[in-house]
Amino acid sequence: MYCVTVEFKVRPEDSVSFLARMVRQAADSLSNEPGCHIFDVWTSAERPHSVFLYEIYNDLAAFEDHVASDHFKSFDTDVAPWVLEKSATTWEQKR
Repeated sequence: MYCVTVEFKVRPEDSVSFLARMVRQAADSLSNEPGCHIFDVWTSAERPHSVFLYEIYNDLAAFEDHVASDHFKSFDTDVAPWVLEKSATTWEQKR
């Protein structure tokens, strides 16, 4: 399995719009990508303008399919003006 964690810092005035678009992106990924198993969107009252993602894919190829998808490209374009910072980390499961 392949895990991706992402943290976004969003412009305060765009937080509500960003979160709504992110939730839609998570639903699109889960329903349109057979290799996407988990796409959780997390927020924190202590950090109201940050959004944390926890995503699980079959493997790197499934994640690459995700990034190449039309719905991801549309999402990325839509939210670009709202994002102040983005940090992503990838993880591979060891058994």
